[in-house]
Amino acid sequence: MNYLSNTNGRMTNYRWVICAMLFFATTINYLDRQVLSLTWMDFIAPEFHWTNTHYGWITMCFSGFYAVSMLFAGRLVDWLDTKKGFLWAIGIWSLGACLHAFCGIATSGLTSGEWLVGFGGAREAIAAVGDAGKVILVSVTLFIFSRLVLAIGEAGNFPAAIKATAEYFPKKDRGFSTSIFNAGAQIGALLAPLTIPVIAYNYGWEMSFIIIGITGFVWMGFWVFIYKKPEANPRVNAAELAYINQDEDSSAPAEAGIEQKEQRKLTFAECFNFRQTWAFAIGKFMTDGVWWFYLFWVPAYLSSVYNMPSSDPKAQIAIFVLYGISMLSLIGGWLPTFFVEKKGMNPYAGRMKAMLIFAFFPLLAMFAQPLGNISYWVPIVIIGIAGAAHQAWSANIFSTVGDMFPKSAVATITGIGGMAGGVSAMLINLGSGYLFDYTKEANVSFLGFQGIESGYFIVFCFCAVAYLIGWAIMKTLVPEYKPITI
Repeated sequence: MNYLSNTNGRMTNYRWVICAMLFFATTINYLDRQVLSLTWMDFIAPEFHWTNTHYGWITMCFSGFYAVSMLFAGRLVDWLDTKKGFLWAIGIWSLGACLHAFCGIATSGLTSGEWLVGFGGAREAIAAVGDAGKVILVSVTLFIFSRLVLAIGEAGNFPAAIKATAEYFPKKDRGFSTSIFNAGAQIGALLAPLTIPVIAYNYGWEMSFIIIGITGFVWMGFWVFIYKKPEANPRVNAAELAYINQDEDSSAPAEAGIEQKEQRKLTFAECFNFRQTWAFAIGKFMTDGVWWFYLFWVPAYLSSVYNMPSSDPKAQIAIFVLYGISMLSLIGGWLPTFFVEKKGMNPYAGRMKAMLIFAFFPLLAMFAQPLGNISYWVPIVIIGIAGAAHQAWSANIFSTVGDMFPKSAVATITGIGGMAGGVSAMLINLGSGYLFDYTKEANVSFLGFQGIESGYFIVFCFCAVAYLIGWAIMKTLVPEYKPITI
């Protein structure tokens, strides 16, 4: 008999408190990630003489560091476990976020010898340096180092969050809970254009990194007291624990307050033996770079194509609306649950059907540039819809890991997939920087588009088809639900 049916009493809902904490962590994660994209062109580049290529190198390095770190972060989270792993992750990335603020002072010291200056003094000292090439080299190197620290920490967010979700939610609810905490990405992106340029304009770009970075340390203070495994958490009663563990073997029900026997952990070599691992990794590789392109380049797109700097209220409202539209991704978490509960599908089949539906919406991105001459609002709306489709896709592809792998391997597999996604982000960010500078300088003409607009059109076309290609490869590798047992 199902253990859930034997449990009396009203069920607690502490799992949603955990989901809320994951949501806030992801919001902070994306705020920290967005500070540079919203300040580089209008505040930082004039000070350090950067071009699109320099920014492309910085974002490429961040993506590369993130990719490599994801591989080890997932493994580390499985080793440290969820609570300590998340504390490690957010502490490191918050430190990295704050470090960006001091790149100007360090550049001043290394290029002009002026170390004991404030942020304003550093700007004056850098402006007096006659060798722009030296300023560029030093500043780019320092920002890359800061991005390295940020990437090492941020790599732990999703492995830890997906592991916490697997611990606190049954399979049928994981897509929905993941879509809720993953919505923190859109909320972070919504808040970013309304806050970061304002802080940078009024207090300097340095303070935008510091103020946003500090929020992570505040989150850590709450996490220390809030998180415990459900079976050891006094705020989770027997009814909720039974609900959480409904996928487990009913012959050995869990009891509140009692630690369960730990599962054997898969080695790295074992992880790569499964088609399920490759399916997840390839799905992430094909699609993560698209989201990172939108995240890092849309502010520059508005500035370059429509002459709307990030300090312009019109640009801030446009980006806010874009990510507001992307909040439609919450439907992405509900749709697989509908397929499972109403159509009788297994979780993997329901998720794959939902992901196929979501894969068609990004095709609209092919029309972002052709219709952009009507108004800048057209590409904003289109990219917003494509972003919503990505986040819906992302919530479900993350949940496939919990569907197919034991909890003891969830963070490791998530890290492997995250590494693949980071590599794709690295390639698209660096490639975009070079492509945009080349098409602008050579005034390239392509399918009716001229200059930098032709470069954006090329990248938008790739973003449009990436999801259908990724889905087809995943379906080929894992055509049917086949969970891993160890």
